[in-house]
Amino acid sequence: MGIDNEERPARPAAERRVVLMHPDAPPKPPLGAACNGCGLCCLHEPCPVGMLLSRRRHGPCVALRWSQDLRRYECGLLANPRRHMPLLPARWVRPLAARWIAAGQGCDADLEAHPPT
Repeated sequence: MGIDNEERPARPAAERRVVLMHPDAPPKPPLGAACNGCGLCCLHEPCPVGMLLSRRRHGPCVALRWSQDLRRYECGLLANPRRHMPLLPARWVRPLAARWIAAGQGCDADLEAHPPT
């Protein structure tokens, strides 16, 4: 997957959101690059399965967790599936969650991160 280097139009004010990230979070990778756990996508809005878990379409996903040991964000469905789907065996939830969140497919967050001014 290539990266589009053309300048994108500015998002309308209604689409702009302030997202608070952990200060030690890694910087957002370019589109298509491997996920590095920056968390911006999940802090901005939940993925489809995250919408079910969070019961909302905007704002941070309830399954998103900061790992102090890894110094990155991680999906709770992968890290601790029993917490979010206790009725299903973890051996089923992990592979399903990896598919649902497109783990290993590269960054698909068309978002820009700006440090506070």
